[in-house]
Amino acid sequence: QVQLVESGGGLVQAGGSLRLSCAASGPTFSTYTMGWFRQAPGKEREFVAAISWSGDSTYYVDSVKGRFTISRDNTNKIMYLQMNSLKPEDTAVYYCAAGFGSSLRRGPYEYDYWGQGTQVTVSS
Repeated sequence: QVQLVESGGGLVQAGGSLRLSCAASGPTFSTYTMGWFRQAPGKEREFVAAISWSGDSTYYVDSVKGRFTISRDNTNKIMYLQMNSLKPEDTAVYYCAAGFGSSLRRGPYEYDYWGQGTQVTVSS
């Protein structure tokens, strides 16, 4: 079992930055592919970024490439999402997720564990 807890959300002006954290419990964090998703009101949950178990490989949705950076610290069982140059359309609840196996993936159904989410609001 893996339990995930997100933090770091908040209200920021357009062009600003936030860093989200996802703290994990359980002994096997380093064996999971990890991902970030977001869901805006009235919209489906959207893939944002994924990182391999080792941290060597990453994958981003086109809309955040060059602005967001995903990373992980396996020793301390934490994953991060550094978000720069934020835009109002980035406003959403952000979720972290963990999936068995080593392959990078973007489908929500491909992840096994989810956090409760953290709200990010970007004002114009």
